[in-house]
Amino acid sequence: MLKLASIANTSMSTQLKSLPLIGWLRQGLWPVWNLQKRLRLSHSIKIATSDEPQRELSVVIGSYNRNVLLQKTIQSVRENCQNFDYEIIVIDGGSADGALSWLIEQKDIVTIVQHNRGEFQGNPIKRRSWGYFMNLGFKVAQGKYVLMLSDDCLLLPQAVERGVARFTELTTSQRKIGAVAFYFRNWPEEKEYYVQKTIGDKLIVNHGLYLRSALAAVGWADEQRYIFYKADGDLCLKMWQVGYEVVDAPGAYVEHYYDAEEAVRQTNNAVFDHDRKAYADRWRDVFYNPYKPNPSGRIFVDHSDPTQTAERTWLTS
Repeated sequence: MLKLASIANTSMSTQLKSLPLIGWLRQGLWPVWNLQKRLRLSHSIKIATSDEPQRELSVVIGSYNRNVLLQKTIQSVRENCQNFDYEIIVIDGGSADGALSWLIEQKDIVTIVQHNRGEFQGNPIKRRSWGYFMNLGFKVAQGKYVLMLSDDCLLLPQAVERGVARFTELTTSQRKIGAVAFYFRNWPEEKEYYVQKTIGDKLIVNHGLYLRSALAAVGWADEQRYIFYKADGDLCLKMWQVGYEVVDAPGAYVEHYYDAEEAVRQTNNAVFDHDRKAYADRWRDVFYNPYKPNPSGRIFVDHSDPTQTAERTWLTS
């Protein structure tokens, strides 16, 4: 019996030594070894998921034919974010004023081009909403916080730093913060800086920081209901509805370039009227009762910009 066992073992050893690689794989030995290797690696390597922030901050800007203003906006972002691990994402609607050429040359900017006007191959291009364009940026952003900014805005010194500090302070004290509003004014017509309240006496963000996970939690910006004007307010009301707070950021200021012609266009704009009605209909009986007073308005702060950022930047353009 021992002799037979020895012969059998010798025979098996000889077979394994002479077995081609493909035969060895077929014996099932490779999958077992590979599984063990993969299990060992899984303990030593953490693979990031799309839900995990890869950096501190993402700056998301929508733009169209604002080349001169956009460049100044970007410069204010760069100056404000020097102490952060950040990225800049610009969604351009197909600018024809040189902005696209400039953006392509900027190695610190991720540029998303989604033409939103004109024709292509003989067919009209479907116009898309503000919410659609901003969601392109929101969804690819890798930051824990998303700074939403217009292409005609200037961040005053330390605005981002103070906004992030506000987030950190309140979340550390166990408050559920979804967004932080920066104080702004429409320059040069307005002299005071303010944040805005909307229907239901709820604070909203015109320019400021969102927690990216909160954006995802409420399903991002509404792409269908609004054309342009009310999707940002709607986004904040969705946060309020599910328990997030929207708060202000004392000391964080933005200059928004807003000339008289633009004010007239907005006043006479059918899009504005459409969006305002859609907004009221959406939040009727939630935060809005048409038969009761509707608290809304502005919260002003007493501040004058000692650096004269707007004057130095736009008056010397």
